[in-house]
Amino acid sequence: MRYNTILFDLDGTLTDPKEGITKSVAYALQHFGIQVDDLDSLICYIGPPLAVSFPEYHGISEADTPTAVAKYRERFSDVGWAENVVYEGIEQLLAALKKAGKTLLVATSKPEVFAVRILEHFGLASYFDLICGAPMHAPKGHGKADVIRDALERAKVTELSDAVMVGDRLHDVEGAHRVGLPCIGVLYGYGDREEMEACRADYIAEDVAALSALLL
Repeated sequence: MRYNTILFDLDGTLTDPKEGITKSVAYALQHFGIQVDDLDSLICYIGPPLAVSFPEYHGISEADTPTAVAKYRERFSDVGWAENVVYEGIEQLLAALKKAGKTLLVATSKPEVFAVRILEHFGLASYFDLICGAPMHAPKGHGKADVIRDALERAKVTELSDAVMVGDRLHDVEGAHRVGLPCIGVLYGYGDREEMEACRADYIAEDVAALSALLL
């Protein structure tokens, strides 16, 4: 496979955001009297938009969901965004792709302002031609397909047969397919092989080395 435009998810694909996301979700849930002691139980929040996850996983009402998201961002914008780790080998992969002349884009459901801040903080922003995230106050309907479509339009990518999405959750695969892109599902993030096969990822990479072999 040889794709010249490569779109990357952020959480679970470029960086491991577990600590920052789960602690910020727990902080938001505490506002509603929901105490969570096992942060691993909140891993399900990594990937999907918060406006979808709070009602789905903890029954937060539609009326209260904006407050839950605001409380989450209260902590995340302060310390949570930096409670993050770049996956081993990712920077080397990005450097090699850039050297090979690839166009690299980020397409994340995370608000764009946070995505830019995180990638700049970890020294990865310069590898990307465009960092595209969701609007800070995105409606519930602004899902992964919308972000991918926005990224392609803003980067002026018109040849979809030359582009591929890379992500770790079913939302990445389904979003890519809705836009007409193939998707590589990675297993070092928060989706497993069963999830990737069920949502029909076009390719599966067990680790960063396998991803590199597919892309280069």
